[in-house]
Parts: sequence; structure tokens; C-alpha cells
Amino acid sequence: MCANSGLLNLGVRSPDAFKHLLILLMTYACAEGSADLREDSPGTSGSMARAPTLCVLLLSALSPVLTVTEDVNVLVFVPLNDSFLFSYARVAPALRYAQERLRADGSPFSGLRFHVHFGDSDCVNAALFSLVERSCAHRPDLILGPVCEYEAAAVVRLASHWGVPVISAGALATGFGAKDGEYSQLTRIAPSYVKMAQTFTAMFAHFSWRSALLVFEDDKHERNCFFTLEGVYHLMGEHSIRTVSVSTEEPLNVDELLQNIYDTEVVIMCMAADKIREVMLAAHRRQLTNGGCMFFNVELFNASSYGNGSWRRGDEHDDEARQAFAALNTVTLLRTVKPEFQSFSIEMTKSVQQSRLYDCQDCGNVNVFVEGFHDAMLLYAIALHEAMKNGYSKSNGTEVTARMWNRTFEGIAGQVSVDVNGDREGDFSLMSMTDREAGTYEVVANYFGVNGSLQLLPAFDPEHFTLRERHKTRADTPNKSCGLGVSAITGVVVGAILGVLMLIASYFFRKNYRITIERRTSGEDSGKHRQLREDSIRSNFSAA
Repeated sequence: MCANSGLLNLGVRSPDAFKHLLILLMTYACAEGSADLREDSPGTSGSMARAPTLCVLLLSALSPVLTVTEDVNVLVFVPLNDSFLFSYARVAPALRYAQERLRADGSPFSGLRFHVHFGDSDCVNAALFSLVERSCAHRPDLILGPVCEYEAAAVVRLASHWGVPVISAGALATGFGAKDGEYSQLTRIAPSYVKMAQTFTAMFAHFSWRSALLVFEDDKHERNCFFTLEGVYHLMGEHSIRTVSVSTEEPLNVDELLQNIYDTEVVIMCMAADKIREVMLAAHRRQLTNGGCMFFNVELFNASSYGNGSWRRGDEHDDEARQAFAALNTVTLLRTVKPEFQSFSIEMTKSVQQSRLYDCQDCGNVNVFVEGFHDAMLLYAIALHEAMKNGYSKSNGTEVTARMWNRTFEGIAGQVSVDVNGDREGDFSLMSMTDREAGTYEVVANYFGVNGSLQLLPAFDPEHFTLRERHKTRADTPNKSCGLGVSAITGVVVGAILGVLMLIASYFFRKNYRITIERRTSGEDSGKHRQLREDSIRSNFSAA
């Protein structure tokens, strides 16, 4: 068992509680003194008459000590491996920047002294093992991260059992939205995948789309694309939704994939940039990009894989790819133009360059993870300051966590709103190719999560988002069964042959791809969850 401080013998569990007890005693004494004075005669001396005023002054002097001055131990879980967008080299400068802001003269949080310690996160189990080692004397007051879903799940469960607040710029999967149990201490400072999916539900409602095919690349390890499109699936139970899982270890079978596109209105993809390009080239050659189907790509974090030039590879297919990508739209995070954020970006870029982070294509941009870790420090400071003003200690993690939820504050990139469930509201942008000759993209619409509004910008082209060719194509398709004059027996034979061919095609199709057509029915969640790996996030998307 962990040893407690000597104050425990006095019934006081921490220095903060001791200060609080002292204030309560002084308050009681002052109240008693005031009552005694009221009972005294009118001839009471001036010094005694001033006693209540002195009590007020003493209490006012003690209160700031309780509410502002505090040492806070912060444990940050980030990978040392710089291949991650949330590696130590990227995140550490943002936390230092946040600490400097909090310590600035005149800041109401200048008395909060944050002692930041870093733990390696390998997106597997390293963070959990490190946290267990600190389970006694070195238990932190606040945990930032991990970002990766499976690792975050284990850490948050343990921290919630301890009552230690966790703020993550990741853990974006749908399952983390269940805060009434094992994830009760989790606050998500970056918009979750469900928040992103609201962009699609808004577009489906605006354009009256009814069906969608979700195509995701699944590596069976971090499963980023799986969790990304799970958020879309989670919100679109009223629509006809099918899912296609593409293996990262096998070549992409485009022909089989395109067979599923003919019968859907909207295709939403989350795959590597090269595979997106391969699909769009094949769809263009099949004339599926002429307005009969909408194509979307979800890319929230890495700006280098979408937008201007994402179709270009320097090969003989570049011109054709540029034409194909005219039909591809990208959903990404809305970027800010706040002047303070520009200064922050410059400082982060300098810090990364000084750390000699080579071969870094994204280092010119501050991604949502870096921004999130910065804002996490600020959010915790606001909540702790407020909790201590109301007589609570930092050790009451549940109270501090509750004060981080259902509030809005000014983050480094602009206003940050955390909903009643402890999840950040998200603002997202829709990008489309507006110059087909140059192949350049720009933002044509924005979705604002706080009020659920879809804002169409001047560059928005309504014709581009109209399924103008779908019914026309079907109407123009000749009916090859008319005028054959075959007999009933011939019809039976032809039908049998077609049935056999369909069975053969289905066999090879299922051999190469696992296509799951899922309908929401009661009681299916638990069965699907059992098929996920042992430490998985609660999911109702598809079998792993």
C-alpha cells in the first residue's frame, strides 16, 4: 500500500485540505466573534468593532493561496518515434509554450507550477506499463495522452479507476464516447470521429443522398481508417450503408471494388494516398466520375496527402489522375487564421527544426495533435483553478474532470467547445477541385459542430454535388432482354447458367475481399465486440 503523509494523522489528507480546514476554522471564529459583538453594549471599543473587517481581510489573503498556488505533476504519453504526427519532438515544444503562457505575469494561473514528465508510448502497451510503475508514490495528478486507440483504452481505464483526469488529443474512436464507466475520467481535446461524421450527416440531409459505401484500409494494428469510418457508420443508421475492408498486405483489387460502386450514391474512402489515386483512376476509366456517384476522401491529420497536387506522381497517368480527382472531395479539419496561432506555428516549426527532425514533410504545419496537447494544459489549468476556488483539491480528479466538460474557452487556434460528455465539438472543411486545368483545390464548405450548421462558401458549385447522371445513365442503358423470343425452357437454362456464374463470381469475390453488409439490429453490439482483440475499443462497426 502507498504511504500517506503525516497530515493524515490529523485527519487532513493533503496540504490543500489543511489550508481549506484553516479557512473554515477562521470563518467559524469570525462568525462567532461577530455574534459576540452583536451581544456587546454600544460602548464596545473601536478595535473590537473592527474585528469582523480584519477577519474578512485575513480570509481574502488566504483564499488566493488556496485557489492559485499548487504543484501539479503531469505525465505525458507520446512516442519517441518521430514517424508519428504526435511524437515527442512535435509535442514537447507545444507543452513548453503552454507553460510559458500560464506562468506569464498577470495570468490567473501563474501560481500553478506544472512538473511535466514524459513516458514513451509505442501505441501498444508501453504507456500502460509505465503508468503501473507509477501507481503508488509517483501517481500523477494529470495524464496527457496516449493518442492511439488501443493504448489509450488501457491507460484511461486504469486512470478512471484511480480518479486521475486524462486529456487526450487522440482516443477518437466511437467507443470512448461511453463515459459512464471505464472511460469516466477521459476528456477528448480533439474532435472525435463521430464529430467528423456529423459533416456527412449534414451533407446527406442537405443533398437528400440515401446510400453510401464505406471503403477503409485496415492494418489490424492501429486501425486508424477503421475507427475513422466507424464514426460515419455510427451516425448513419437511417441510410443504406455497406462497408468494404481493404487489406494493407494485399494488392488492391480495383475491379471487384468498383462492382460495389455501381449501386451506391456516395463513396467515402479512408486509405493511403496511392490507393485513393488507383481507385479514382479506375473509376474515371469506367466513367463513374461523370456525376453518377459522389466520391469523398477523409484525411484529418496529414495535409501533405490531400489538396493541391495530391493526384500528381510524375508518371504518365498524371493528366488522367488530375481529371479523375476533379470528382474527389476531401473532408478535413477546418484551419484557423488567428494571428496568435500563426505565432504559435512559427515557434513550433523552429523547435522542430532545432530538434533535427529530418525528412519531415508535415513539419511546416501544426497538426491537431500538437494543438490539442497545448490546449489540454490550458483546459486543465482553468478547471483546477475553478475547482480550488470552490474548496476542492487537485486530488479530486472527478471534480476537476467535471469542470472541464460543458465549457468553452479560448485555445491557441480559436474557440474550443467541450460538450457535456467531455468531447470537443469539431469544425470541418470540405475541399473540392475548383480549377480543373491547374488541378488545384480550395475549401468550398464548412461544417460547424457547435450549432450543426453547414456553410456553403462562394466557391461551392451545386452542380458538382448533384447526382445528375445516375438516373440518366440507368435510363439510357438498353434492355437487352427485350425481343429475344426465347422459349421458356431456354429462359430456364439461361437463368441456371447465370446463377452458376454468380456463385463462382461470389466465391472469388469473397476470397479477395471481406465485404460486410450490416444492418443495425438490437443486440448485435456484444457479438461484434467479442471478435475484436482483447483490449479493443467498444465497437459496433464491423467484425475485426
